Amino acid sequence: MKPLRRRTHQVRIDHLTVGSEAPVVVQSMTNTDTADAQATALQVRELSEAGSEMVRITVNSPDAASKVAEIRSRLDDMGCPTPLVGDFHFNGERLLAEFPDCARALSKYRINPGNVGKGAKGDEKFAFMIRTAAEHDKAVRIGVNWGSLDQSLAKRMMDANLASANPRQPEEVMKEALIVSALESAQKAVDLGLPEDKIILSCKVSNVQDLIQVYRDLGSRCAYPLHLGLTEAGMGSKGIVASTAALAVLMQEGIGDTIRISLTPEPGTSRTQEVVVAQEILQTMGLRSFTPMVTACPGCGRTSSTVFQELARDIQQYLRMQMPVWKDKYPGVESMNVAVMGCVVNGPGESKLADIGISLPGTGETPIAPVYVDGERKVTLKGDNMAAEFLAIVQEYVETNYGEGGKKRNAPRVIPIQAA
Repeated sequence: MKPLRRRTHQVRIDHLTVGSEAPVVVQSMTNTDTADAQATALQVRELSEAGSEMVRITVNSPDAASKVAEIRSRLDDMGCPTPLVGDFHFNGERLLAEFPDCARALSKYRINPGNVGKGAKGDEKFAFMIRTAAEHDKAVRIGVNWGSLDQSLAKRMMDANLASANPRQPEEVMKEALIVSALESAQKAVDLGLPEDKIILSCKVSNVQDLIQVYRDLGSRCAYPLHLGLTEAGMGSKGIVASTAALAVLMQEGIGDTIRISLTPEPGTSRTQEVVVAQEILQTMGLRSFTPMVTACPGCGRTSSTVFQELARDIQQYLRMQMPVWKDKYPGVESMNVAVMGCVVNGPGESKLADIGISLPGTGETPIAPVYVDGERKVTLKGDNMAAEFLAIVQEYVETNYGEGGKKRNAPRVIPIQAA
């Protein structure tokens, strides 16, 4: 059973809806120089093709701001409608004022209250950005970060805590300051004329337990959609594990409406890994489906051959590569499950449970591989061409079951909503 979603306002961002009545949205961010319009547009398209439904770009300088409209135009010419989110720090109000095409081309603004400015001047800057968003009917994410918290707010709350009869630990006060910053900024935005259904909040930290605590508290105190993610997840398995540990807990409790996995890419690797990880977290939790999943055993002394490992890898890569075409041609195929098993212990059972599965021979077993389709044994493969033959069976299964008139073609999905 899927977790009940926390009830929120619904925020419309171009063709997307963010909030409890819509699926959790996958977001990512470019790491190109935004002033390089071609490189940035190409990376946005790459992230979009990998499955990112919104892409954030850095808007930090006049050179960057002057290229945003061109980036949007290039994407439109490529047939890529993915909404662009402008990431503003320190000088956002000036860039929006000087480059109105930038203000119009972006679908959403990300504003960090801790980096807008101090005192009355900071209030003026914040007000200008919010009024600009309202004028252009843009959504805003008010994104508070542990590392750039409004120091005047933090000092005010720390002083009040020290003066109280039962002071809390400084760490607890700082976490409360994150939440207060987000909520107070959201209320200011509403007072300035930005509708509640144009506001998304986030309170990011880098520690898993702190993130869970902050978002539980924040979610209980407002009805705004929440964007989830660790501020800096890290590189490789560390970043993947930390992100999964934090986000899985929150989403199981119905908290979270957009997610981003802030992985540090390995040198020379694609930025798209963070998108794949986000999708796989959502899919393995049963919250969304993006691409057919492959069940494969880890291997043991019964599977000294690497055949099942190679076939599992090749099948997973094949399925992901096919999805840009399959998602429109074969709706529902993203929910298909394929099993590639390595020996007779669990192979037949797991293969029967999958939509389509193959049980390859383990060490010392008869060199045959039964293939199961919807729980029934369909054919037995043997010889050196088993991988190609199995791929052909998978393709035939997709065409038959998810093509026009197929019995598994996509049906409407119902997302449970938690009562207010």
